[in-house]
Amino acid sequence: MNKILKRAKRRTPKFFKQVRNIGVALAGVSAAILAAPVALPAVLIKVAGYLAVAGAVAGSVSQTAVTNERN
Repeated sequence: MNKILKRAKRRTPKFFKQVRNIGVALAGVSAAILAAPVALPAVLIKVAGYLAVAGAVAGSVSQTAVTNERN
């Protein structure tokens, strides 16, 4: 567990920062759809659930990607 925390604190490459931001955006859109006060079709709710999972996975995986810096 300690290695994962150290890895998450290291520098993230530019590409994975973009992937992380897209994942956060997907999760935000899905949260807005799921929290909508109006009745939405079941298919849209199901797709929003999948978007939430995809956003969370993309965000967490991209955060643990690090540059290979040699000292």
